[in-house]
Amino acid sequence: MDPEVALRKIIHIDMDAFYASVEERDEPSLRGLPLAVGGSRERGVVMAASYAARTFGVRSAMPSATARRLCPDLLFVKPRFEVYRAVSEEIRAVFARHTPVIEPVALDEAYLDVTENLLGLPTATAVAKAIRAEILERTGLVASAGVSYNKFLAKVASDYRKPDALFVITPSMGPDFVAALPIGRFHGVGPVTEAKMKRLGIETGADLRAWDLDRLREAFGSSGAYYHAVARGLDERPVRAHRVRKSIGAETTFSEDTTAFAVLAERLAPLFDKVWAGADAKGMRARTVTLKLKFSDFAQVTRAKSLPAPVADRAALERIGLDLLSGLFPLRRSARLIGIALSGFEQGEKDEPLQLGLGL
Repeated sequence: MDPEVALRKIIHIDMDAFYASVEERDEPSLRGLPLAVGGSRERGVVMAASYAARTFGVRSAMPSATARRLCPDLLFVKPRFEVYRAVSEEIRAVFARHTPVIEPVALDEAYLDVTENLLGLPTATAVAKAIRAEILERTGLVASAGVSYNKFLAKVASDYRKPDALFVITPSMGPDFVAALPIGRFHGVGPVTEAKMKRLGIETGADLRAWDLDRLREAFGSSGAYYHAVARGLDERPVRAHRVRKSIGAETTFSEDTTAFAVLAERLAPLFDKVWAGADAKGMRARTVTLKLKFSDFAQVTRAKSLPAPVADRAALERIGLDLLSGLFPLRRSARLIGIALSGFEQGEKDEPLQLGLGL
């Protein structure tokens, strides 16, 4: 590892049940109740679930009908993206008091490099505590924070004791912490990859570490190098304050293949939300929408539409995406994955140089 990279101090901030928490804040009568943002009682998909709803097994991206079966008293609330974005900007202003090196991931999530923090606080942990307190005071919302020496471990740490948590993984802790970590808690290992790893006998970070690089590349392709590094607590990716994004996309793999337009359209709903929120959080506007379908035989097809002006809003993204989907019907094969992406952004941003300083 580059010795300078090891000196980074990285914080990952993740707002707790962000959309649902905003709704509870703005309507106190909802507090403590099982709440789902998005969808409806009969159709649609859950975008976010309160922690009270999660105790029943309700999760984001779950069909609303399934969520209602798990929790008959579940309350459905229509999303208010303009409110979520405004709150996100307040949170971003808190980050900016401490560091200019901010890499937003979504409206409710960001990486911060605080190797050199603007207020001169002595440690990254002190910065994380200050940020959490300021967010609570300014917005009334709770943030969880992970502090570590790289992005992978900071992300794992922020999720480790959620909600309302601050967890620190120091350089001396990193390798042993990763060794004991269940493979499903690795950032970058989704349900499909997790299932594949478990079939191969990889249950923990220690199991993953036992595989050499060539074997991981053979099993997992280009992701093999990433798994090889993070299994050892290594991740040299910098926090990029101004990343040039060629595209922003999201996709989902189904538990059961389907040829039904209605089912595929329903699966797209949370992807439209996620992609639009991601672009909107960065103030980015795109001219091209791309739809992706992967079939049961792993063949895939994409369809794209480029516009003379940027996509206006989330509703326009949905219209274009569903038009692209309908153009593929009737399907000759069942689909196992669907995705949507925005590209052709009007403006890009330049990378910032990495700030270096003391360790955690």
